[in-house]
Amino acid sequence: MAKKAAHPYTEKKHKHRLVFSGTVNFRADTVTLPNGRRATREFVDHPGAVAVLPVLPDGRIVFVRQFRYPVGLATLEIPAGKLDGPKDSPLRRVKAELKEETGYTARQITPILSYWPTPAFSTEVLYIYTATGLSGGAPDPDEDEFLTLEIIPFEKAWQMVETGRIRDSKTVIALQAWKIKLLEKK
Repeated sequence: MAKKAAHPYTEKKHKHRLVFSGTVNFRADTVTLPNGRRATREFVDHPGAVAVLPVLPDGRIVFVRQFRYPVGLATLEIPAGKLDGPKDSPLRRVKAELKEETGYTARQITPILSYWPTPAFSTEVLYIYTATGLSGGAPDPDEDEFLTLEIIPFEKAWQMVETGRIRDSKTVIALQAWKIKLLEKK
């Protein structure tokens, strides 16, 4: 098989520097630019994450509200969580996050899409799913998670997107994908 040619703007890693190691790693790599000069690229080396749009039989959506320290607000979001590492399965993780954060289990989990939330400063890939055929149960969040469930009709949730009351990207994308699906059914 022929080797794919590099893009003319490809940057080549010159030096790798780990700034901080934790549940995600912060790196500051030195790269060689296409013009031969050097630059520093600071970024998060992230294992990836999952998110799920839980849809009840009557069409209402299950959200979680939790405080997000970087923005200083309690945000309304779909359930989500970070992969445990490169060998963690997104499908296994999404089932676990749904159960942990909401108490629900799903008869059907369907992938919607995956995307890079912030490719300028993170390697994170986010996998989004829908969950239907839900059965309730008791949430069991991680010890550092403080969440409240909010069940909202889709139309109201979409209005919250349009008015800026829901601003979380994974939630906006999942609701938009669900809206497209609903329109296709008409």
